[in-house]
Amino acid sequence: MSGVIDNIAVCGAGAMGSGIAQVAAQAGATVKVFDVNAEALAASRKRTLADLDKLVARGKLSAEAGEAVAGRMAWVSSLDELAGCDLVIEAIIEDAGIKGQLFEKLEAVLADSAVIATNTSSLPVSRLARSLRHPGRFVGMHFFNPATVMKLVEVISGAATDPAVAARIVATAKHWGKVAIPAADVAGFIVNRVARPFYGEAFAALNEGAAEPVVIDALFKSAGFRMGPLELTDLIGQDVNFAVARSVFDSYFGRTRFVPQTRQAALVDAGWLGRKTGRGVYDYADGASGSALPEAPAVAVTDAHRQAAEALTAGQGDPFVRCDGVAIGLTRGRTARSEARALGVPVALLDWCPQDAQGAVGFAVSDEAARELALAVLAASQRQGLELADRPGLIVARTLGQIANSGADAVLEQVADEAGIDAALRFGANYPYGPFAFADLFGRAGLVALLDGIADETGEALYRPSIYLRNTA
Repeated sequence: MSGVIDNIAVCGAGAMGSGIAQVAAQAGATVKVFDVNAEALAASRKRTLADLDKLVARGKLSAEAGEAVAGRMAWVSSLDELAGCDLVIEAIIEDAGIKGQLFEKLEAVLADSAVIATNTSSLPVSRLARSLRHPGRFVGMHFFNPATVMKLVEVISGAATDPAVAARIVATAKHWGKVAIPAADVAGFIVNRVARPFYGEAFAALNEGAAEPVVIDALFKSAGFRMGPLELTDLIGQDVNFAVARSVFDSYFGRTRFVPQTRQAALVDAGWLGRKTGRGVYDYADGASGSALPEAPAVAVTDAHRQAAEALTAGQGDPFVRCDGVAIGLTRGRTARSEARALGVPVALLDWCPQDAQGAVGFAVSDEAARELALAVLAASQRQGLELADRPGLIVARTLGQIANSGADAVLEQVADEAGIDAALRFGANYPYGPFAFADLFGRAGLVALLDGIADETGEALYRPSIYLRNTA
């Protein structure tokens, strides 16, 4: 068994199934979209043809190419019409029993050599394969929504999956223009496991009064993210996001790098589910989200402040730069008050942000002298300082460090390798850089020290660095 598969079917005419079918057809495959619901089939056909028309109008496809793609697609309501397909991708409701019934019916009409794939985002591939007569041909093929836009496909091998089948699915997904990453059959696969701290840490910061939501989101956008974690949960839906958090947490019996947050649970209980209900973390009653960032106070900037800003950018020698009797530097996981006691001088701590980034930088201080110094040094580097509560690891460094920690656990447990995890987070979650790329930007030894510092100050073992991270520091 080898080569790209070009005769496929997709079961499920919803938005995801339709998107998968369109992706395959645009790559040259002959595609059948199956659904028992006639209205769903009609809506899928209308949606797909309209999307192709838009691509033609924008010059992404020629009119001839658009017609050819549509000509390779068919919408059918009988499973018997899938008999000649070499790959069938299931994209129906996330119910193991209903999926299992479909797989049994598919086995009755498909050739023994045909591959059956599931687009499940949460159910174990090995469990779904148990009822099949030929479980070796069963594989996970997890697309991300919208499938026509998002590049990532996680290819999950269950316990019985034939390696040749998984390899063929990887080759097929790549031929369709996707970034196909092999993954082990674990809860959350790669993205939904490794990325959980992105949301959990934001709600923890909110719960602890570290900053207002608009400040938390602004700091991540300054760090290169398209959306901050809180506004992203409003877009996803608080109920959906929280349910995934609970599912992953429970699947690992609580041995995770995050904890489902009561602040998010309260939103779900209140029915404040985000954009779809008009209110979530933010109120969308007026069509907008959040509020403006606080204005930066006017500060006097001296040559000493400019020199301190340049020294911080250079990042050489002592992790702290001294200026006006204050030590200022990047967070090492301890609070500013702890650092001040150790150093014997006031301390200002900066949250992590790429050196070439523009926008706001978070900081925390041990006293008023440190506050004035932080604002002046940041102003000298043309950055707006946003004061945060003095908490271990601040916000961005703590979150990205914990995501890297989660990624390191995934490598240790052979879910995927470093490159695969970085690619999965970039192309499946739109991260500006993967967790290991961040670890290298921060410095792995420094990241281990940061996480140890957070664990020491919080007393929370979940922040202790992964063995894999320690070993590669």
